[in-house]
Amino acid sequence: MERLTVQEEEAMQAVWLTGEGNVKSFLEKMEEPLPPYTTLASTIKNLEKKGYLQSRQVGNMYMYRPTITESQYKQGYMNNFIQDYFDNSYKAMVNFFVEQKQLSKDELQEILEMIERKK
Repeated sequence: MERLTVQEEEAMQAVWLTGEGNVKSFLEKMEEPLPPYTTLASTIKNLEKKGYLQSRQVGNMYMYRPTITESQYKQGYMNNFIQDYFDNSYKAMVNFFVEQKQLSKDELQEILEMIERKK
């Protein structure tokens, strides 16, 4: 799975919120500051070329829909992130956040409880 740019991720967020739609409908789901219509249209076309969107023509406009879910993208992104930055070790990732004081003892305990519930 190819990593998306920030601009592409923002566009995909709008697509996932909309489901199937056109560029205008995606623009309506985006937060300020909004990209220009033509910029979003180019981004949508790039996402289609990359395989993240599928299009069909309806009259004189194109309707787009996602080919993957947000959950599938997050899973692929996180797997690549862990592999690229933490040598495929979730333990190393957690340790990094603990060392950076971005993960507290209470939060670690909550994570352990979530793991136990999944068993």
